[in-house]
Amino acid sequence: MFESIGTGELLLILLVIVIFFGPKKIPDIARGLGKSISEFKKAMRDVETELTKPAATPEPPRLKAPNPDLQNTSDKSGDDSHLEQKILDDTQTRTQH
Repeated sequence: MFESIGTGELLLILLVIVIFFGPKKIPDIARGLGKSISEFKKAMRDVETELTKPAATPEPPRLKAPNPDLQNTSDKSGDDSHLEQKILDDTQTRTQH
């Protein structure tokens, strides 16, 4: 990018900067430019880290066990509740793997 700029052109650019901003303001400008470049590099590293880290996989929803106190047992036989509990246990086992 700066391969074609010679020493004379560089000195002319620096002279224009000194005339335009003054010698006292140049260190402040350079300091601000350095901080800006540093913040930009830090932001680029943060973005790169976010893009390269693996995505978090959400956990499957957990099934709640039925509350025996709230169930009406008068219309269910003992065999039906046993089958429901077995299905619930099988479902929970599959979601954990």
